[in-house]
Amino acid sequence: MLQNPLDVDPTIDVIFKIASGIFWSITYLLILRRGFADKSYGMPMVALCANLSWEFIFSFVHPHSTPQLYVDYAWLALDAGILVQYLMYGKKEFSEHLPGEFFYPGFLLTLALSFLFILLLSREFNDLNGVYAAFGQNLLMSVLFIHLLLKRNSPLGQSLYIALSKMIGTLFPSVLLYMYFPGSYLLVLLYVSIFIFDMIYLLLLYLKMKGAGINPWARL
Repeated sequence: MLQNPLDVDPTIDVIFKIASGIFWSITYLLILRRGFADKSYGMPMVALCANLSWEFIFSFVHPHSTPQLYVDYAWLALDAGILVQYLMYGKKEFSEHLPGEFFYPGFLLTLALSFLFILLLSREFNDLNGVYAAFGQNLLMSVLFIHLLLKRNSPLGQSLYIALSKMIGTLFPSVLLYMYFPGSYLLVLLYVSIFIFDMIYLLLLYLKMKGAGINPWARL
């Protein structure tokens, strides 16, 4: 449970939240662009379900205060677009491993469990701002991006700019939350772990594109 936050200048709080909102929105927009260009989905399904659940819960069930609430609305709208992309392009890859008729039930089950897990985690730990859930699923997303790259053995649906925007978008709230709760060692572990896996993903993605004869910086 996060208690007794330190004082942080309100202007810094707003700036860091808006900066995080901008870079994560850029991440989602780039995923949408790359996905339509490659005719594939760019966000792993479990990460997408977690994002949609978190954004819905903290927009409507336990709404954040502004400006974070407006950021949540924007993220939810963008992730809804990524959802459409996953439903359009995801079944083909899914069918390579499991029968296609499990595609929609599997997605709905994952979405329902993600929603319940995030909701109950936040209530159990009295964390109605969703901090633990946000950084926990961010770490999960970092690992899943690596898994997606290795599974496909190609940069399909991905770009260095997506990876960089995600990493920068995470650094802002990491620093902000550290200013509020410098004594939370669990959060510090999450911040550091996310950064490490994001750097690993960047390196692997760069090497994969170079190996495929793709200029990593020309692939938007």
